[in-house]
Amino acid sequence: MSEKKYITTGEGLPNWPNPISHAVVVNNMCFVSGQLAVDPNGDYVSGTVLEEGKLAFSNFFAALKNAGFTKNDVVFIDIAFDDLKYLPEINKLYIALFPEGKRPARTIYQAEALPFGGKIKITGTAVKDLS
Repeated sequence: MSEKKYITTGEGLPNWPNPISHAVVVNNMCFVSGQLAVDPNGDYVSGTVLEEGKLAFSNFFAALKNAGFTKNDVVFIDIAFDDLKYLPEINKLYIALFPEGKRPARTIYQAEALPFGGKIKITGTAVKDLS
């Protein structure tokens, strides 16, 4: 039987206006919900795609930390943009966050619309090595 842990609040996590879990842990896997540029009060912070991306990744990493995982455990990232023209800027951020040889698998796509009129949303999966 698998053990599940639901991360709904925690240090560094925004107080979401929506009824979701920031992350769900099942055994050695952590599934992080789509993270946006939302501040700790749950307010959307509109800015450049780089500013929004940094805050979305900060929320993503906070969800991981509260679940007992680190960015080194991340195996998959899903990035949704409201416009793919932002990809070069986010690639620079991605390279800074995940060094060569330690980059998770990744999917990128353009969404017709993101919550709060956002420019970027980060979702992902982490797995702890139990060996």
